[in-house]
Amino acid sequence: MQITSIAAIYFLFWVMSAFIMLPFGVRTADEAGVAKVPGQADSAPVNFRPGKLLLRATIIAALCTALFVANYQYGWISAADIDFLPQPPKAD
Repeated sequence: MQITSIAAIYFLFWVMSAFIMLPFGVRTADEAGVAKVPGQADSAPVNFRPGKLLLRATIIAALCTALFVANYQYGWISAADIDFLPQPPKAD
């Protein structure tokens, strides 16, 4: 596998993990006991920390990419292993 392919796969895993991690660790103003700004939505986050989110996404994406590349190299799970649809009977 080429390094550019690994970088592209890493980027895809990074974006996916960043979006998955967005709601974790975020508290609303009601949960934090902070006064709301007039016009603020009830669900608006009070303690959004993008640095922490980026660090978590980077670590998760690195682990997922390493597992993906190792599976590609050693062939632990192939497409045939995850094919759950029944095959139609062959006509003789």
